[in-house]
Amino acid sequence: MISRLIARRLVLSIFVILGVTVVVFVVIHLSGDPTGLMLPPEASEAEIVQFRHQMGFDQPLFVQFWKFFAHAVRGDFGQSLQYREPALGLVLERLPATIQLTLAALFVAVAAAIPLGVVSAVKRNSIVDNAAMFLALFGQSMPIFWLGIVLILVVSVRWQLLPSSGAGGIQYLILPGLYTTARITRLVRAEMLEVLGQDYLRTARAKGLRGRTVVWRHALRNAMLPVITMIGLEAGSMLGGAIITETVFAWPGVGQLVVGAIFNRDYPVVQAAVFTIAVMFVLVNLGVDILYTVIDPRVRP
Repeated sequence: MISRLIARRLVLSIFVILGVTVVVFVVIHLSGDPTGLMLPPEASEAEIVQFRHQMGFDQPLFVQFWKFFAHAVRGDFGQSLQYREPALGLVLERLPATIQLTLAALFVAVAAAIPLGVVSAVKRNSIVDNAAMFLALFGQSMPIFWLGIVLILVVSVRWQLLPSSGAGGIQYLILPGLYTTARITRLVRAEMLEVLGQDYLRTARAKGLRGRTVVWRHALRNAMLPVITMIGLEAGSMLGGAIITETVFAWPGVGQLVVGAIFNRDYPVVQAAVFTIAVMFVLVNLGVDILYTVIDPRVRP
């Protein structure tokens, strides 16, 4: 059963990755010719024509895409126009830092959101609930880049509790995780409120089970399916949104590499980075689908 689910998801994933590759290739190439950025201002017309022909920029777009796709399926995204190194190698070199940031931020978010959401649901309309929901609503309503800057100004600059940017120990990973907690907290609370009103939990309490056991062992497990979906989406969003996160917190990952590549119209690096992130996003969603079947056998095909 699970193997059939994996096979079906993998087939769909191939089409998703192919579609993302086509869209990114077209959009990047519509942004302009990088010849002017790669050659010095004093380059002659003949040198410009020769460079465009050498790089293949003078060919029709569909011909450029076919050549790109024929090499990409073998893992060859070409040479970086800026660094003169294999584009995929540059991305894979920065990828561990991005994965580290994503996993750490996700851990911080989940570790804070699940207990906070459960306590808010159990103590509905209390001071704790109101304060938690105010902070969650505030965090979810603010633009990510703005909230990141506010956290830096308050926590790092004014309170001097955590470093504001750069890479290092665990203290450098806390701030990026704090501003991803809001949506998970609200969802946990909403799902717990729905589950806590179910008949089987009232029956469990009537049988004499402790309140803590009812909440954490029975209620939380049945409330986790939508939460797992949200966690998977958040993980994908963190990977895809690494450009914003790594720029705000000066984290040396794929996001910073892509920002420089976009400004320099370094097509191969942008395409390799988007392809890599798309593959990881698909794998995260596949893992979420498999986890569904482990937690709730009713969703098995």
